[in-house]
Amino acid sequence: MIELQALTKRYGSKTAVDHLSFSVRPGVVTGFLGPNGAGKSTTMRMILGLDNPTSGDVTIDGKHYAQLSDPFTYIGALLDAKAMHGGRSAYNHLLCLAQANRIPRARVDEVLETVGLTAVAKQRSKGFSLGMGQRLGIAGALLGDPKILMFDEPVNGLDPEGIHWIRNLMKSLAAQGRTVFVSSHLMSEMALTAEHLIVIGRGQLLADTSMADFIEQNSRSYVRVRTPQPEQLKDALAVAGLTPVEVEDGSLELQDADTAKIGELAAANQLVLHELSPQRASLEEAFMRLTAESVEYHAGVPSEAGQPAGQQPEGPSAPAWGAAWQEQQDKKQKKGKS
Repeated sequence: MIELQALTKRYGSKTAVDHLSFSVRPGVVTGFLGPNGAGKSTTMRMILGLDNPTSGDVTIDGKHYAQLSDPFTYIGALLDAKAMHGGRSAYNHLLCLAQANRIPRARVDEVLETVGLTAVAKQRSKGFSLGMGQRLGIAGALLGDPKILMFDEPVNGLDPEGIHWIRNLMKSLAAQGRTVFVSSHLMSEMALTAEHLIVIGRGQLLADTSMADFIEQNSRSYVRVRTPQPEQLKDALAVAGLTPVEVEDGSLELQDADTAKIGELAAANQLVLHELSPQRASLEEAFMRLTAESVEYHAGVPSEAGQPAGQQPEGPSAPAWGAAWQEQQDKKQKKGKS
């Protein structure tokens, strides 16, 4: 288990990590999310003793990294896949790590096979593609058969087969009871891999919750309806006390509505429906909402069709329900803080 207690790191006047406290438990894949500059890499470096905290504490199974007698058997990490001697072969790179950490030579062949690099084991790593370098870095993290695995952007450079492989690898490691802590900006992949989430912004903890709860707490649910008789349906919904919002594609959206009730209402009024589907925000949408005020680096939107540069154009990214839902969520947050 990894435990952080009020962990803080300052570089001069800049606070990179600000009184951060959370635990990473074994048996589940824990995702570590945050915008660029949120402090994720600095936090991971402090876990591994590569940076010293300004204040606070971080332990691995109750010990500081420097106190671990055989650190490779406790925690394996991939922070920078390029952190290797390019003139060494993949085999010799891992062999050096094994000999420095009293790990049997046979383990080198095992991890090379695990990551699919046996065929190129004798080739120099400087000729490796980005994806092959990632696989070699993951092999190094697995070398000591550790209880804890920590990966920073593990799918970077991997092809679809490689992404599928690392996803299943992380899940299998967690299923074995190991602690798996992974940072990534690829939200679609994180949604398929992580069961628990730690989200930070500007060095502070924003969320420590399950994947399902995170999406539910930071998004809205609604029902989408499409019909060739929109006006008649709106009249029927109004009688039932429901107020839909019409969006640009001609469909209707009803917030916190029941699909069965709407279907029965349409049938009772002999209305044809082309679509009746419940909708839930994605992890990316929930993440963007939660971290909107924590983004440190903003890029302007290129101007088009007279749109001022840096201004977000109207359209599907700015749905009609946004203002009402925003007001509702702000009220919930204020109530929770009181």
